[in-house]
Amino acid sequence: MNWDEFAHWGKHIADWGADYHKTLRDRPVRAQTAPGEIAAQLPTSPPDSPEDMAAVMADFEAIVMPGMTHWQHPRFFAYFAANAAPPSMLAEQLVNTVAAQCMLWQTSPAATEVEGVMVDWLRQALDLPSGYSGVIQDSASSATLSAVLTMRERATGYTSNREGLSGKGHLRIYCSQEVHSSIDRACWVAGIGQDNLVKIPTHGSRFAIDADALQSAIAADIAAGHTPAGIIAITGGTGVGASDDLGRVLAVARAHDLYTHLDAAWAGAAMICPEFHAAFWDGVAGYDSIVFNPHKWLGAQFDCSIQFLRDPQPQLNTLKIEPEYLKTSGDAVTNYSEWTIPLGRRFRALKIWFLIRTYGLDGLRTRIRNHVAWAEDLAEAIRDMEGFEITSEPILSLFSFRCHGSDDDQQRLVDALNDDGRIYLTQGAFQGRKVVRFQVGQFDCTRDDVMVARDVIAEVWEKLQ
Repeated sequence: MNWDEFAHWGKHIADWGADYHKTLRDRPVRAQTAPGEIAAQLPTSPPDSPEDMAAVMADFEAIVMPGMTHWQHPRFFAYFAANAAPPSMLAEQLVNTVAAQCMLWQTSPAATEVEGVMVDWLRQALDLPSGYSGVIQDSASSATLSAVLTMRERATGYTSNREGLSGKGHLRIYCSQEVHSSIDRACWVAGIGQDNLVKIPTHGSRFAIDADALQSAIAADIAAGHTPAGIIAITGGTGVGASDDLGRVLAVARAHDLYTHLDAAWAGAAMICPEFHAAFWDGVAGYDSIVFNPHKWLGAQFDCSIQFLRDPQPQLNTLKIEPEYLKTSGDAVTNYSEWTIPLGRRFRALKIWFLIRTYGLDGLRTRIRNHVAWAEDLAEAIRDMEGFEITSEPILSLFSFRCHGSDDDQQRLVDALNDDGRIYLTQGAFQGRKVVRFQVGQFDCTRDDVMVARDVIAEVWEKLQ
């Protein structure tokens, strides 16, 4: 392909993309294909001769698109939406075209310096203290793993990277029962082990970690000769939106000199709205590590996760490795590859810059406020439906419900709704029962998109009777 052909197909794909987004409501939200159906349409061996781009694009539309679940669909209510606002997509086109590997300041000074400023813009938007700095990670999972590795190194006097964990005893990390599975995986990868991730019961309407039980668990571990290493708190857990009392957790951590990480991957974005601070953000100042995902509620195309650090030095002491070929000379600069697990880094900050400038914080706040209000409206509508109950009240824009019947009936309802195609939901587990989970967060959804779910749920449920 020459550059004239590149320009032609670039325009064609831009037009295709605009039409795709304009017609999303006409498509089923979830892919309606059976396992193996897409692979069966692909040749089993690669071509030896070049093929025309027109043929490649035709196959993309005929083979690939029917097998895509449409995450940008305005009636995507599953998981947490991975949003991609138009300015973010345009920024990614520029990043893909320039194709820089931004691991060091000298490999792309603009990428490093824009990243530093964008992290600080978001620090201000979330009302974090001025001393916080941070880095853009690919996902919250990577940020959490970085924090867990830092907990491990700090608890062992920064010797584990060199000596391994043999002879270090049992390092213990504490969290609530409502944490995301990425916390478990981080403990696996860090060599701490599942059995040393201590999950504490929750209580209250926000399903917060029981701080007294947390204190007792730490004291018991110390008495048993174990080594507490850190505490992971949550604001807006994935299951039902569980949110810890951040101040109480921090007080326990400080009493034992433990490193703290806050997983606010989804709900952290809502903290650009000051009215949510009292309920969800009080006590956040003082956490050593905080993560939230602009690629969820703020509309920055996946992947884009911000990890704020009260003091970056412990994480640098954990992750920094500097062979001769990566050393930089001259004035002191920031090399963000030393802050993260991967060496290679994309220019993720550009889409944040484009996004915030084109919408403004007020435009982003309006979307979040609407989603929260619409989720509350829908929860009330489902509560009034015969045969349904709300199992967890809305926390921001997330709630869960059940139809009458067994756990199998909940799964039958979810499967039937997703096969219907007009909306997309997922099942969840809450207090030992299967539930239907509903989250409003797609960037361009309307109140009508949300409220139509009530009619779809009622209609599909009636057909199942």
